[in-house]
Amino acid sequence: MLTLLARSWWLVAIRGAAALAFGLLTLFNPALTVAVLVLFFGAYALVNGAFAIAEAVASRREEPNWTAHLVSGALSVLIGLLTFFMPGVTGIVLLYLIAAWAIVTGIGEIVAGIRLRRVITGEWFLILAGVLSVGFGVLLIVYPGAGALAVALWIGAYATVFGILLIALGLRLRKWGRAHPLEGTLRTA
Repeated sequence: MLTLLARSWWLVAIRGAAALAFGLLTLFNPALTVAVLVLFFGAYALVNGAFAIAEAVASRREEPNWTAHLVSGALSVLIGLLTFFMPGVTGIVLLYLIAAWAIVTGIGEIVAGIRLRRVITGEWFLILAGVLSVGFGVLLIVYPGAGALAVALWIGAYATVFGILLIALGLRLRKWGRAHPLEGTLRTA
């Protein structure tokens, strides 16, 4: 799994850059309307899901548990599409969709990070990103009545930190891949 992640480190980093861009846009303009927030979140969920699917497909031959990552990516794409095709969704429903997405994504990242512990140091970036995702989702469920401004700030802060952690993980994977070039190549029988 590590070899595959190291080969596609740039996919992890791009996911992080998308999260970081989404987070910063939200933080610098917290007065976003719910409609604009829906569109920003929908775009982010689509990009995140597409790259998660690409990571899963790239690892399907060597990774026996690649389908979990594929399902997470497909769920992200589905939620992204729902936000575009159902823009009239209420703020509270959007909050619960975002909360569910964050919790499911976070659990997947925690599991993947724990699996990486056996082979690299720095896996805590992915585990911490997963814990942050789960915590963010729980906060949204516990405090659904918070104002749109507070939710926008929570989303912006979450996406910014999450993006930084994924970029750090991508760079760590790139460094590992360069230090272990033979392990990063496909072997033929």
